Amino acid sequence: MNVVNSVTSTTDTTAASAAMKKSLGMDKDDFMKLFIAQLQYQDPLKPQDPSAMLDQLSQLSLVEQAYNNNTALKNLLTAQNNSMAMTSVGFIGKDVKANGNAITFDGTNPASMQFNLSVPVSSATVTISNNAGQVVKSSTLGALSAGDTLIAWDGRDKDGVLLPAGAYTFSVNATSASGASVAATTFTTGRIDGVNLAGGTPVLTVGATTISFADVISVMGA
Repeated sequence: MNVVNSVTSTTDTTAASAAMKKSLGMDKDDFMKLFIAQLQYQDPLKPQDPSAMLDQLSQLSLVEQAYNNNTALKNLLTAQNNSMAMTSVGFIGKDVKANGNAITFDGTNPASMQFNLSVPVSSATVTISNNAGQVVKSSTLGALSAGDTLIAWDGRDKDGVLLPAGAYTFSVNATSASGASVAATTFTTGRIDGVNLAGGTPVLTVGATTISFADVISVMGA
């Protein structure tokens, strides 16, 4: 009886409950083994409190439900990522418009820059910077209407020197007729030539620039 009492003292309700609470992330089979072991080694003269057993069974149900929900969520995320990957591959060869301010210059052909103004402006200045953040050219535009504006950059700096192919960025500072500053929303545009799936979330490539799948606004056929 002393042996039984010794085992019971380490597997009573309090110990089992503490172990369960400490290991909420454990496998449901492990929890069931612990529960069965507690029944196996309980003192026949001092059986387990029925209310405590019901409480542990209830907690087992919660653990199993959490385990099943976690498994279902992982399966759903995997399916979603696979779907995103297949969809993004279908973007290759198509023209995309996305949130951002990146420009890809191929060294020969003019690069497009697109931005949106919420209200008409009397003037706007477009500033282009290289990959190191250095300003290479600024151009002042006249009055512009509200809505999207698309302009081209020939790849030359302020002195007319043709710059190397690569990734550039642009920003827009606009002023209304009253002299107030008007914020412009910039976009990254271009033809998708590749997709990087290494990070789990697809990243589209347009020449030297990259576009997050989540930033895509519209896609047009080639």
